Amino acid sequence: MPAESDAESDRPAPAPGRDDGRETGPGGHSGRSGFSLSNLGAPVLGALYMIGASLGFSIMNVAIREASHELEPLQVVFLRNFFAMAFMLPWFARAGLGVLRTKRLSLYVWRSVVGLVAMALWFFSLAYLPLAQAVALNFTVPLFATAAAAMFLGEIVRARRWTATAIGFLGVLVILRPGFQELTWPMALPILAAAVMAVSVVIVKRLSRTEEPGTMVFFMNVLATPLSLVPALFVWQWPSWTVIGLMTLVGFIAVFSHVALTRAFKMADASAMLPFEYTKLPFVAALGFILFGEVPDLWTWVGAGIIAGSSLYIAHRESVVARERKASQIVRESPRSSQG
Repeated sequence: MPAESDAESDRPAPAPGRDDGRETGPGGHSGRSGFSLSNLGAPVLGALYMIGASLGFSIMNVAIREASHELEPLQVVFLRNFFAMAFMLPWFARAGLGVLRTKRLSLYVWRSVVGLVAMALWFFSLAYLPLAQAVALNFTVPLFATAAAAMFLGEIVRARRWTATAIGFLGVLVILRPGFQELTWPMALPILAAAVMAVSVVIVKRLSRTEEPGTMVFFMNVLATPLSLVPALFVWQWPSWTVIGLMTLVGFIAVFSHVALTRAFKMADASAMLPFEYTKLPFVAALGFILFGEVPDLWTWVGAGIIAGSSLYIAHRESVVARERKASQIVRESPRSSQG
């Protein structure tokens, strides 16, 4: 949602299981029945949702790049949040005031502030770097999230995951190749964005213990819109109708790509869905070539492969640990139930 890097900050905590295939709003609440694809099976449908979200985020990145040719990225951040909130309003009208019920408003505020910083860093990345390079470097979000979860949530991260994290950061060095090419300050932007997004992921994990996914997405947009207006006013200029159209498209894609992402992670384990998220790189590379004539070099692909492989292994280990924890909890609780 993203990032995009928005996607990372709005991803719910992995929730293994199957979905019934019914159409839902952003919060996962069932609405009217639509066209059902449930006969494909939850894993296949989840993969399609994930690929659709990745394509959506890739198109969104291109639109943001185009808008940044006319406007400062800080203003683009505000317009993205404004139009995303506008597309959330019909769902909010249907869901009612119940979606606003929360006892964790302060955590939502922190999540919005952190998310805005990450979004701004990411939008500056898209404005100044080749698209494929920015996306490849931003794949480090799961690596930073592993460290952030250990520091802020007290999660136990053992040697195998730390080793995978270290190998993943070697992929960053492969992309940047210090000593073999000139390093510029924009190259740090997607890495900084990934680090801040990882903090947002940790906050989302805490919120997901008690909050609905749609509530989290809604509060992010409602709070982020006025917060992002403040810095935007310092660089404000009236956008052209072309940019307004682009940002309307960005708002639409942001909301529905996050919905697709949420549904994908509801349908299957995160380790099964994560490989399809990395389709963002070929999508954005193709769009960058067609629209801007950008051709990613070999080292960008190699480094992205190392980062993606490390992230996939981390997701696999997290899934294994979660299943082992759940199994041990069942074992501990079974004697109590038998005594009852």
